Amino acid sequence: MAQESSKSIYDFTVKKKEEEEYENGAPILSAKRSESQVVVVVVEEEEVRWLVGVKVKRYYNMAEHSVEIAASRLKNLLRERKEEDDQSKLDTTPPAPFDPVERIKKGFFYFKTHEFDKYPAYYHQLAQAQSPKFLVFACSDSRVCPSNILKFKPGEAFMTRNIANMVPEFNQLRYSGTGAVIEYAVVALEVEVILVIGHSRCGGIRALMTHSDDGTNSSDFIENWVKIGLPAKLKVKSEFGHLPEEKQIEKCETEAVNVSLVNLLTYPYVRAGLANKKLELMGGYYDFVNGKFEMWGMDFVNKDLLCV
Repeated sequence: MAQESSKSIYDFTVKKKEEEEYENGAPILSAKRSESQVVVVVVEEEEVRWLVGVKVKRYYNMAEHSVEIAASRLKNLLRERKEEDDQSKLDTTPPAPFDPVERIKKGFFYFKTHEFDKYPAYYHQLAQAQSPKFLVFACSDSRVCPSNILKFKPGEAFMTRNIANMVPEFNQLRYSGTGAVIEYAVVALEVEVILVIGHSRCGGIRALMTHSDDGTNSSDFIENWVKIGLPAKLKVKSEFGHLPEEKQIEKCETEAVNVSLVNLLTYPYVRAGLANKKLELMGGYYDFVNGKFEMWGMDFVNKDLLCV
């Protein structure tokens, strides 16, 4: 057995006995010289001790395997040890403070290298004009990003997001922002589908269902906005009032989508698109608790289309 200052070269086989043996602080390794058993490995001494004492016995006996396999498995064991040490360091290292600029830079760099630069023809064509097939109404909830959950590509969906994915009735004074989105999408872009997506654990629907009926508000905008879904609340209270509050809120999350679909019919360009069979209205529900997505169509009565 020869030793160097920083590393040791060991000619060894693994002993069958379970206990470790040490001499002058180093593990005693068998010096048997059978070609089928002996392997030369250069490793840090402390790593050899760990290998012999803990891991190596349960993986192999060199009398039964080739030298190459033995060396390969030793390397794997060392790698495992390093990964465990690295993970231990990660677990004890406090998280770095949030840097919004760095996060944005990394996000754009990833998009630039994995999307924009990878598909130049597609993005060149997209730069000339957009022609989306969908107009999507979704909630502002950070867990509900249609481009992620439905894998929309840039240029595929014209999109608007708000609290509780509400679509108000046609009103040029109160809801001109929503009206402008619908008008532009249907008249100028000629989208083929309007999709309204509700979702699980929606804070806006909870605010609607738990809002006091005495007319008092605790916020400047939220309660007045979610009242758009009041018909959904009244229906759920009437039909499912016997259920626990959480179940009623779940029922309202989908019923509010139907209210928005009905409200879309108050827009003249939507009605014209439906009459000309150039437009379709669809409702969806994303359950991010169980990883499910439901979808249904609307031709003045609801009909189930898909549940995945």
